Amino acid sequence: MSTPAYSPGLEGVIAGETAVSTVEGGLSYRGYPVGELCERAAFDEVAYLLLHGELPTAAELTSFQARVAAARHIPDSVRTLFAHLPPGTPPLDVLRTAVSALAHFDPDTADNSRAANLRKAERLLGQIPVAIADHYRIGKGLPPVPARANLSHAANFLFMLTGTEPYAAAVKALDVSLILYAEHEFNASTFTARVIVSTMADLHAGIVGAIGALKGPLHGGANEKVMDVVRAAGGPDTAAAWTLAALARKERIMGFGHRVYKAGDVRAGILKTYARAAATAAAPDALKWEDTADAIERVMAEQKNMFPNLDWPAGRLYHAMNLEIPLYTPMFAMSRVAGWAAHVIEQLDHNRLIRPRGLYTGPAMRSVKPIADR
Repeated sequence: MSTPAYSPGLEGVIAGETAVSTVEGGLSYRGYPVGELCERAAFDEVAYLLLHGELPTAAELTSFQARVAAARHIPDSVRTLFAHLPPGTPPLDVLRTAVSALAHFDPDTADNSRAANLRKAERLLGQIPVAIADHYRIGKGLPPVPARANLSHAANFLFMLTGTEPYAAAVKALDVSLILYAEHEFNASTFTARVIVSTMADLHAGIVGAIGALKGPLHGGANEKVMDVVRAAGGPDTAAAWTLAALARKERIMGFGHRVYKAGDVRAGILKTYARAAATAAAPDALKWEDTADAIERVMAEQKNMFPNLDWPAGRLYHAMNLEIPLYTPMFAMSRVAGWAAHVIEQLDHNRLIRPRGLYTGPAMRSVKPIADR
């Protein structure tokens, strides 16, 4: 038997076909460049595109938004569960548990047909922001804020967090970040979801697994580390020296580098504009952190030829918007569920069990000795 080629981390390996998105020639969702989607569409439209394959007409969008808005609630028993979890449970862990619990209340859980999976996906789009916001407020001793059906996905989430209708600029900035986080081909969490449902498991199982994969700092958790990096650098005057010293210590600078984008992540460039605008509108020290980030970027480019990924501006944007750091990765999931679900549906449309081989590096074949002879 010939030994197949081995690539650590599956780097460069084509693991399947997809019509959902590609990073070839720049990131695009179903053929639309992500930059144009950020300029000319809202997250609600992009979620429809990912799930249904085409951008919606006005009538299709209105119907879609109504279905998602109708799902903006969670059972009381799931909300009660939040109050009984140990204090300090990370919000992403809570979300993973919530999605698993929500499967028990979904009438279509066991139905893996395309129509049922679309219904489940749309319900999760409505439920996940509610779960995140309700847990956040319960943890602060505040009552949950009921969702509003007349607000967009981004606006409703900000409203549920604070109880006040958000400013248009904040809604637009969050909306763009949700578009940019919504989908990214065969990344770790998406591939996890596809592997899970390739066994013919249900959509909720795939999403729960994807959330678990998102937790790690080499994937979704990186956006929560960005402000730690920027604050550690001290300010724009000390950032270059701090970065050089960190590199000399072989420390990893979170928010830089990408397995696919060697010359820079187009998403980071798009969101950087919104991060600086949010910082300008926020407290004076927020703009200081933008200048600090710029100094770090220059050193990373000069010394390591490494460039920011999406998490780098996202962490700063959310900080400038006064969103608490433990919310950042759950918000990633709130967006990426559209892409995850699209991949789950695509996997099941043309399913083949995903079962790769492992390259064995253990001992050669040997005999078992009786215990007395070992």
